[in-house]
Amino acid sequence: MSTLTALARAQAASTAAAQPIATLRHVHISDRPLVFVPLMLAGEANAPLAAMVGDRSAAPTLLVVPQPRNRDLRFTFAGELADLVIRYIDGFRGVTEAVQANRGRETRYRYVQAPQVLVPNPPGVRFVRLLGRSTRLRRSYGRYAVDPSVPLLGQWLTFLGERAEHPGSSMLLAMTEALGMHWATGQSAVEDGNLAALMGWIDPPAGLSATVAAAAAEDPLTWPPAGPATDPTFDNEVLAPAIAAYDRAAGDDGAQRRALAALETALAGQLRPTWDLMWRAVEQLRRLPEGSRVASRWAADRDAFTSYATYLQEGGLPQPRRDSAVAAAIRLDRLERAQAAYDAQRALDDPLVMAEYRMVGEAFAGTVVAAVPDRVDSSGPKRKLRPHITVLTRDPVRLEPGTSVVAPPRVQQRAQIVSLSPVESGTEVVLELSGGMGRALTPAPGSVPALGEDLCYSALTESYQPPGRFPLREETPWTHGGPPQEYVPSDDDAVEEWS
Repeated sequence: MSTLTALARAQAASTAAAQPIATLRHVHISDRPLVFVPLMLAGEANAPLAAMVGDRSAAPTLLVVPQPRNRDLRFTFAGELADLVIRYIDGFRGVTEAVQANRGRETRYRYVQAPQVLVPNPPGVRFVRLLGRSTRLRRSYGRYAVDPSVPLLGQWLTFLGERAEHPGSSMLLAMTEALGMHWATGQSAVEDGNLAALMGWIDPPAGLSATVAAAAAEDPLTWPPAGPATDPTFDNEVLAPAIAAYDRAAGDDGAQRRALAALETALAGQLRPTWDLMWRAVEQLRRLPEGSRVASRWAADRDAFTSYATYLQEGGLPQPRRDSAVAAAIRLDRLERAQAAYDAQRALDDPLVMAEYRMVGEAFAGTVVAAVPDRVDSSGPKRKLRPHITVLTRDPVRLEPGTSVVAPPRVQQRAQIVSLSPVESGTEVVLELSGGMGRALTPAPGSVPALGEDLCYSALTESYQPPGRFPLREETPWTHGGPPQEYVPSDDDAVEEWS
């Protein structure tokens, strides 16, 4: 937890109101997201119990597994879920747009929109990932045959689970994390995992303080857990008898239908409060103005969606059970670079996020108190325009001379710290500018910060970072198991347990 977030939490506890820790929304919220609220049976490994799913708040679809220990009923549930999810995903595979690549030398196409799945919390993301693992390698023929839509569902859920690990992606979002990125509450991070309590702080009902609303959200009778786990009291007093009644009704169609209806009513009562909370949270996030770099990150999601849809259309194989050593290293390197770029983008977009870096000395804000806009560097073989400006700041500066920094309004213009001089009113930072001033030895009007201009500089960068160098797959060293065997699909894939 950063210092600023800790301070915001303390202030929230003092004022009994959630405090903003961002001025902009840093996630994309689709015009038509798919809300997915899953439940699983306690004591079983990712055994689906029920789900409420849909892309319209007034029209949820309830899916129920009346006996989660029954393998056939589990896959019936997976088939029903596949019909909904794949139809939703296919709805975005229509209109494409041309995108210039390789500095305009190539043209590729991507879908203008992409699916977005919203779940209540991080365990919901894990449920999606495990459900994908459980279904993507199934066969629609032979022993353990399932509906052909089930393995396709598994491939899409695995794709979404992998995108959720990519910093800045908005294709699969946990709502508690999305809200926690923008507001600080006066409760613990563990309590923030309860969507009802979190929304009680952020958007309490009229006439209630945040603390009262959050305390009321702890009552599982009024606000059942947001899944996938269920309330133990509900399990013992309602769920277990309802499942037992369904089992006893085997062979009697009328009795089994009545038992199923009673089970559906009970599970709908557990899911509906969270369903309504999810759509309230969507509207809460939509009220925030979108950060300027969110669109580019969503474009990257659309690129990934287009690529994977094309891969499946061309008969692509399911994702392997586990990555090879080289593939895992490449993936980790890609995620680390994406995380650094995402952190920089959020700070460059949002002054409140940048304030966290200012507090620890990794950024500074101040006023231009001196400028030499026409300074020319003649030390090299070619004369170059290199203006100097002096910024007076009261912030602590822990950046060394020679560090390259950038200001959010002038991201195309690099600045290098020349010197740091403590003065009575703060610190004077002399910066040498390069780029963004035209090609002549005289800067274009307005390209050099003017006297009195307020700016914030940081060492954060969103520029492209080259990937690390890794051996080819067939050159995997013996220390990492040597070259892995090629994956060949077989009927044995379907033998893997549901979990």
